[in-house]
Amino acid sequence: MSNQHTARGRAQDRARVAGGQEHEVRYEARKEGVSQEEVKEAVQEVGNSRKKVEQKLEHGN
Repeated sequence: MSNQHTARGRAQDRARVAGGQEHEVRYEARKEGVSQEEVKEAVQEVGNSRKKVEQKLEHGN
């Protein structure tokens, strides 16, 4: 078995916002200048795609 480490899963992890992970919610809230509750609501509405969550938070739609 190989012990090579790859970045294969990292890009996938960065493309998602884990709404149940407080540190991820806190990071996204600070990044977007919104409350943690707004981030959680955005994840509930549009799913956990970071791109969609950020668009939702920017446009407020």
